Amino acid sequence: MCGIAGVARIDGNDLSQEADGLLSAFAHTLAHRGPDDRRLLREGPVGMAFNRLSLVDPNNGAQPLVSADGKVVLIVNGEVYNHRELAAGLPGVRLSTGSDCEVLLPLYQRDGLRFLDRVNGMFAFVLWDKERRLLLLGRDRFGIKPLYFHRDRARVVFASEIKALFADAATPRRLDWNRALGEYDMNATPGFAHGRVTTWFEDIELVPPGVIVELSLKDGASKEHRYWRLPDPDAASETSDEEYAARFRDLLVSSVADCATADTDLGLFLSGGIDSAAVAALAPGGTLRTFTALTPGTVLNGDARGGRRTAELLGLPNHQVLIGSERVPSPQEWRDLVWLGETPLVGPEIFYKFELHRFARQNFPEIKGMLLGAAADEINGGYIPQFAGEGGDWDDFEANLRDLYRRQALQRNPKFGHWWEHDGVPLLNDAAIDPGTPYADDPYRGYFAWQYRTLEQYNVWHEDRTAAGMSTEARVPFLDHRLVELVARIPARRRAALVWDKRIVREAMKGVLPEEIRTRPKGYFFYGDGARHTNRFLTRLLAQDGAELLEQALATENARRFLSADGMRTALDRLTRSPNTENVELLLRLVNLGLLDGMTAQLPAPPAEAAPRPRPVELTVTDWEREQDDIVARVAAEPELSRTVPYALADNVLLVTAPALPDTWFVAVDGSFEYEISAADDAAWLALLQALDGDALTLPDALAKAGVEFEAVAELFREALAVGLVTAQPAEREPAER
Repeated sequence: MCGIAGVARIDGNDLSQEADGLLSAFAHTLAHRGPDDRRLLREGPVGMAFNRLSLVDPNNGAQPLVSADGKVVLIVNGEVYNHRELAAGLPGVRLSTGSDCEVLLPLYQRDGLRFLDRVNGMFAFVLWDKERRLLLLGRDRFGIKPLYFHRDRARVVFASEIKALFADAATPRRLDWNRALGEYDMNATPGFAHGRVTTWFEDIELVPPGVIVELSLKDGASKEHRYWRLPDPDAASETSDEEYAARFRDLLVSSVADCATADTDLGLFLSGGIDSAAVAALAPGGTLRTFTALTPGTVLNGDARGGRRTAELLGLPNHQVLIGSERVPSPQEWRDLVWLGETPLVGPEIFYKFELHRFARQNFPEIKGMLLGAAADEINGGYIPQFAGEGGDWDDFEANLRDLYRRQALQRNPKFGHWWEHDGVPLLNDAAIDPGTPYADDPYRGYFAWQYRTLEQYNVWHEDRTAAGMSTEARVPFLDHRLVELVARIPARRRAALVWDKRIVREAMKGVLPEEIRTRPKGYFFYGDGARHTNRFLTRLLAQDGAELLEQALATENARRFLSADGMRTALDRLTRSPNTENVELLLRLVNLGLLDGMTAQLPAPPAEAAPRPRPVELTVTDWEREQDDIVARVAAEPELSRTVPYALADNVLLVTAPALPDTWFVAVDGSFEYEISAADDAAWLALLQALDGDALTLPDALAKAGVEFEAVAELFREALAVGLVTAQPAEREPAER
């Protein structure tokens, strides 16, 4: 991993000596991405800055790289995994360094813009063709490595991170509020999101994945050359399920071997799921250090225990990194993390992963690369069962996709709404609503393309930043383009058998992983059984120190124009009484937007100079079965519930039954039956809910009215508070403003 940046004149002129200061500022801002070496180059119209983290050939891989004839100059952030194979196909070419990226120079000189067609790796590069007076900016097929740029009529500036561009006084520093608030990943609206991702800032562009941007240094003219795109399904394929799984296994073996190639030590983030376990099992050497997040969610849903068990079965050292319910970052820590991430989507997952990287780097500084199981869910169907709904199957998943597509199409063409359904009977075909879409006949292709975009907007974006923040390179074996192409080409008739709940991965790992790992259900960092702890963590984060983060987010002129200060304060006040996952995450994203807006006006220190944080610690576990109660108490401590605050069912909650089912009660939320309660099996819980139905009572009074002991309902009561079924009632009217 490296940090690359630079500036070029695109009006036919050369850079002046003043550009040297700008190049130094770029390199200084990106110091965290490459602490091992720093090089600056200014020649004619082009200036380049390079910060190196050396994983391959540490002593002989400095950049910029220059072709043998001196006509082409190159800086690259990333790895070319098949560089030896590519070099072998260049007879008569002698490379001058051990850098895996140098092979790109003779490839370009031979193949022109087709030079990336056979390259396998993760990379972002800037190439200067002196003879043709061209500047090329390009990225790998999935955008694993970032490259941003801003251009005007006279010049272009480019960098691995947006914050480096802001070191240039001529680059605008304006948050793109309108686009940010409409971004699907930002507002948690399910939908087929396609097209280019947002950079969150006005006039800051991101080189698209699988694309080379060509800029003329003579007149600024630009072109885009797409060298890769997602393939279409192969309807004619006669490949069997077994053959697909075998091919997937072979490609994953190759990809893991590629990603594990380094001249320094590597580590692995190990969860309890099959993805990171597969990488661990296939990684060569057998001495990989593994790191598992010990959060309330991963402890309560069994994921952390599963990670430890996987390490035991594979004979790998495992470090359980304690990130308990009491670990709430300070406002300064959170601002630094948002600035490092450069995205309002910073949340619990990004915080937990950064803590893992901090622990690994501080305790094992020889580890410079981290293997991840990331992206397997998005590409191989890990989230499909969720889209099918509880108890749903593949047919339900496809029906829900069609419904989602239809609703989005009707939003774009509302005049068709009346005609599509009349008296419960559809009168128009789905394709008629939005004939321009390529996915009307196959919504799954739209889903796959949506997941591909999400990878760039969220997954690889934050995996890069959290690793780079600790001078570590993230490596993602599941984002080998050969693997993704294989899955994308699966014909429609084979999808249910291969991509429901990642079946292709599970089948591929037969005989490679122990069965208890291969068949283990997916776990989560912070959802599931630990959701209430995550809710409380985020609420405490926002409420601490007089709601410092929220108030700072509201401090800029633009924030006050777009955000309702009274509404956000009231929302936080409600959350402190009854945290809710969806509501608190949405509020946090708005706070993050406001923080980013403020930080662009007054730039924080570079990440390498960020304020110190508490040192992460490891919880040593010798026997999980015997120590489980102590582990839960240490990681997922429950706060004391107030005995003086009144509680009641939320305003949108009804407790109902039917004469025909006298022993069954239902909890309706917003008019929809969400929970079923058996009067025989859950008598204590039903009695407490009945006591709180219509009356606001303190907990002792409610328990006395119901005639139950708290121990009998404690877990359910805490869960009801977490999801908002029961709310703490304000002692007086809610505050409207401060």
